[in-house]
Amino acid sequence: MHHLEIQNLSASYGKLQVLDSISLSLAKGQVVALVGPSGSGKSTILRVLMGLTPATAGEVIIDGKPIDYRSPGDLRQVRDRMAIVFQQYNLFQNMDVMTNVTIAPVKIRGRARKEVEGEAVRLLARVGLADKHAAYPDQLSGGQQQRVAIARALALQPEILLLDEVTSALDPELVNEVLDTIRELAQDGMTMLIVSHEMAFVREVASKVILMDKGKVIEEGAPRDILDQPKTDRGREFMGKILRH
Repeated sequence: MHHLEIQNLSASYGKLQVLDSISLSLAKGQVVALVGPSGSGKSTILRVLMGLTPATAGEVIIDGKPIDYRSPGDLRQVRDRMAIVFQQYNLFQNMDVMTNVTIAPVKIRGRARKEVEGEAVRLLARVGLADKHAAYPDQLSGGQQQRVAIARALALQPEILLLDEVTSALDPELVNEVLDTIRELAQDGMTMLIVSHEMAFVREVASKVILMDKGKVIEEGAPRDILDQPKTDRGREFMGKILRH
C-alpha cells in the first residue's frame, strides 16, 4: 500500500487549468522530487495536498483512505500528518526563533509548552541552530531562517514533509546549509515530496523523479533515467537547458 497516493488530480485557477489528471505515489520513507519548468503545476500539487488550493477532480489517498477536503475532520487529519515549507520562510518577525517553532504545536495542537520547547531545542540542534533560539528572524541569514522554517514544520511531527523550492529565495552561498538539513532528514527516513530546481541535489537525495510540464506528468522514474536519459522530446529539451546551467 502506498503511504500517499494522488489519482487523476486536476486543479484550476479561474479558467486556467494548472493540473491535468496528475497521478503519483509515495511509499513510506521515500523522497520524490517534482521537477519541470515554471508554471508546470509542481507547487500547486503541494498546495492541493495541504488543502490550500481546491482540486476540481481526482483523489488524494493516505494509507488507503481517500481524503474528503470538504470535511473539516479530514482536512484536520491531513494537516496533522503533513507539513509544508514554502519558498518564502513566512516566519513571524515579532517572535523569536523558539516561539516561531513552538507556537503551532502549543496553540493549535494544544500540547504542553514545556514538552514542545524541549523538542524544539532538539530540532534546532538538528538543523544546526542550537544557539539561535532567542534570536529574531531579522537577526538571521536567509539560510538560517529557512532552517528555522524546516524546524517549525518538523515540530508538528509530520509523517510527510512537503518542500516547495526551499532554496530558490536564497543567495547561492546559503543554499548548501539548507540542502544539508534536507539530506539528513532523507537519511533519517522522512517521507518527502520536494519541488526543486537543484538537479544535483535531486540526483543525490530523490529515489524517484517526476517531470512535469503544462500541468501533466510527462516522465517518471529513477533520477539517473529522468536527468540523464529522458525519453520524451520535451524532457530532453528541458533537461538539456537546465543541466547546462
